[in-house]
Amino acid sequence: MRISKLFGKTQREVPAEAETTSHQLLLRAGMIHQVAAGVYAYLPLGWRVLNKLAAIIRNEMDRAGGQELIMPVLQPLELWQETGRDKAFGKGLFTLSDRRERQLALGPTHEEVVTELVKYNVQSYRDLPLLLYQIQNKFRDEPRPRGGLIRVREFLMKDLYSFDTDEAGLDASYQKMLQAYKNIFDRCGLPTILVEADSGAIGGKESHEFMTIAESGEDEIIYCEKCKYAANVEKAECAKEKLEAEEPLPREEVATPGAGTIEEVADFLKIPPSHTLKAVFYIADGKMVFVVIRGDIGVNEVKLQNALGCVELRLATEDEIIKAGIVAGAASPIGIKGIKVIADNSITSGANFVAGANKPETHLKNVNYPRDFKATLVTDIAQARAGDRCPKCGGKLASTRGIEVGHVFKLGTFISQKLGALFIDQNGASHPRVMGCYGIGLDRLLAAAIELNHDDKGIIWPVSIAPYQVYLCPLYKENSKAEDVAEKVYAELEAEGIEVLFDDRRESPGVKFNDADLLGIPLRVTVSPRTLEKNSAEIKKRSEKEAQLVPLEGIAIKLKELISQGLSRLSNSV
Repeated sequence: MRISKLFGKTQREVPAEAETTSHQLLLRAGMIHQVAAGVYAYLPLGWRVLNKLAAIIRNEMDRAGGQELIMPVLQPLELWQETGRDKAFGKGLFTLSDRRERQLALGPTHEEVVTELVKYNVQSYRDLPLLLYQIQNKFRDEPRPRGGLIRVREFLMKDLYSFDTDEAGLDASYQKMLQAYKNIFDRCGLPTILVEADSGAIGGKESHEFMTIAESGEDEIIYCEKCKYAANVEKAECAKEKLEAEEPLPREEVATPGAGTIEEVADFLKIPPSHTLKAVFYIADGKMVFVVIRGDIGVNEVKLQNALGCVELRLATEDEIIKAGIVAGAASPIGIKGIKVIADNSITSGANFVAGANKPETHLKNVNYPRDFKATLVTDIAQARAGDRCPKCGGKLASTRGIEVGHVFKLGTFISQKLGALFIDQNGASHPRVMGCYGIGLDRLLAAAIELNHDDKGIIWPVSIAPYQVYLCPLYKENSKAEDVAEKVYAELEAEGIEVLFDDRRESPGVKFNDADLLGIPLRVTVSPRTLEKNSAEIKKRSEKEAQLVPLEGIAIKLKELISQGLSRLSNSV
């Protein structure tokens, strides 16, 4: 491809609307164009990268036994209503009506549709296990699209679905996909870690995310510095500090003038925050919920939402708290009526806590559970933090940020049961199919590759996913042979099957070199009057500072060797 004919122009200035490095570089390199909030068009260079990613993914899915198909973006809303996931996705589900007022959804995922396909095409245990996948556009009405391609409303996803006869079969399919995903990310030059994750609106009993560590990541990862425990902060657990056992003492009311927060109350009464009970109020699907947790621990709202089984959860406003008759800063679960009380299991360790007295500037000492109050549910709703103890080995937890590049789920049978997707076993009995689902967002994978592979000059593509392998950069001068030689080199490289981006523009060396660095093509080949004095060309790897002179004769063989070395380094990690 000649740059003079390439659709898309590079930019020198950093776009004001771009926050993350990948967003800035993709816009500056002319690889994407924003059409609307969270909606992007891919220009030729960006589309080539996306297709390279898709090819690697297809190869690994096929190697794992997957069969590719394609399913429609438009889905009957009634399928989602049958599984109840229309409510789970809530406002994130794009819906519309056709001319006959039939309700449809733009697929954010395809569990319902693929289950229907398998329901009508597979009846016997002999046809299982089964792995079906597609690479298809998905639509999610994100409330806050951000980070360029990291969180968007329309995106390209590889989604594979496994169907097995039992849990053991699901475990085998799950492990097969974990290995396939590791292979994919290694081949794309992306180091990842596997972390426990919340299943969210997808559902299921267990899920894991592949995370690539990046400061720009929107996810917080909690991990143990001693063992291999790692989890998304939404899912992470910690070993909570156990307080010393005490004999319960009689409740005692105490004035706490000017003390409304946990820190103020603890300081006023000269006690650690861990000896207090914190009250936090939420609105869950329109109803007030009273959350009680130890004063030194924060509430994990994802865990709380899962415990409540609600679709929408938010903090209650000050007006809502006052309207409910609650005394902010001195609220207590003792004597509360008509409001569901959910407690973290931290309240079961220790005794004689300080809690609100439901009177202004007044608290109660020696509050004990369950003597003094009851909770509808006591479970883990605590936010794990760096510095807490690991729930597995007791080591110290640490925190980092990451970008989710893959997510796998053990769905079990809840979707197949609701849609009546059964199979007949060898004894003639019917059972629901045991399902798993496995997703990779290609747009986010592309963005993550840039977040991990760049410098202050631009992108540094791993050779496996670069839009082109070689950037041919002739430097022209009057009466120079450089132009003719560059044309011959271009023809030779293309004939050898090498992917070449030919900078045939009559621009200065500075402009050409800057664009070469910005676009991040792995190998730059420079032909100039100086190199021709030695009948040579200059080859420079984008990832290195030094260049080398190589003879023009056999240059295609040399470039093939360098490209092969780059690919080999990535494939050898698989």
